Amino acid sequence: MSFLRPFPRSLQGFLSHKHEDSKQDDFIKELKGAMRHGPKILSHSRRYEEDSENAWNCCSWFEYLLIVILSTVLLIGVLVLTLFWVIFYRGGFAWADSPQLQFNLHPVLMVAGCVTFSGFSILLYRLCRCIKHLYVKLTHMLFHACAIPCIVMAFLAVFESHNLVEPPKPHFYSLHTWLGLITMAMFAVQFIVGFFSFLVLLCCENRTYSCRSAMVPIHASFGLANFMMAVATCVTGLVETERQLVGETGLSTRNSEIEHYIMNSMGVVFVALGIIISVAVRRSNAPATAKVYVTERLEIN
Repeated sequence: MSFLRPFPRSLQGFLSHKHEDSKQDDFIKELKGAMRHGPKILSHSRRYEEDSENAWNCCSWFEYLLIVILSTVLLIGVLVLTLFWVIFYRGGFAWADSPQLQFNLHPVLMVAGCVTFSGFSILLYRLCRCIKHLYVKLTHMLFHACAIPCIVMAFLAVFESHNLVEPPKPHFYSLHTWLGLITMAMFAVQFIVGFFSFLVLLCCENRTYSCRSAMVPIHASFGLANFMMAVATCVTGLVETERQLVGETGLSTRNSEIEHYIMNSMGVVFVALGIIISVAVRRSNAPATAKVYVTERLEIN
């Protein structure tokens, strides 16, 4: 009778597979019902984080907090460091009455718009999924909208300062200016496409779902590329300014030597921001999987 012993195990495995198949069928039916009748049908479903496969351990939370804290410190720190450099070593700010001081508005406003505001916008959209997704989109757009006047004023400041200085400086001759023009053009296209595809098209949410879903990876990839372009533009601007300062005054005094150390520190912070923002965006276990409903994954963007 020993040949009958394996039968209960095979029967148990058969029943367990049938049970798993039935659970999968029920879940698929629930998803189809949500897609047909709207995502509200799953509003009381369990959170995505309650799945044991997506549970976070101490290392995951430590990595998340480290990325958030470090990126926040760097985004604010690079703006503060730029302000410190301009105020204490470049003479402060002015407008048309002093072209050299008017130029100082350019680095501060560009760093504020293209790096600090844009960096916080990217981090907020990628990492903050504990609130309703529409509010995240609006805040994401608000940060980019705050960057627009900074970029416009910075461009006007450098353009007028080159015209008013004696002798006038040529425009758009260096690698820094070329990268800056490409960065501003990419920013304008990204803002217009994002505004119309993810906010205006929400008026016809069901009919434009496939279009908006197809635009998500494109918008995200070009957004990260735009931030990296901004970092590269800032670094080349520092290199260009440092060459001009060395050619004019050299490193003859202790004060000028400290200024060059500050500028090198700014360049290192820019590179570190490019790395940390890329890591935060591309991490597969970013907290978008920790605080999100199943319904929000259905109606993603």
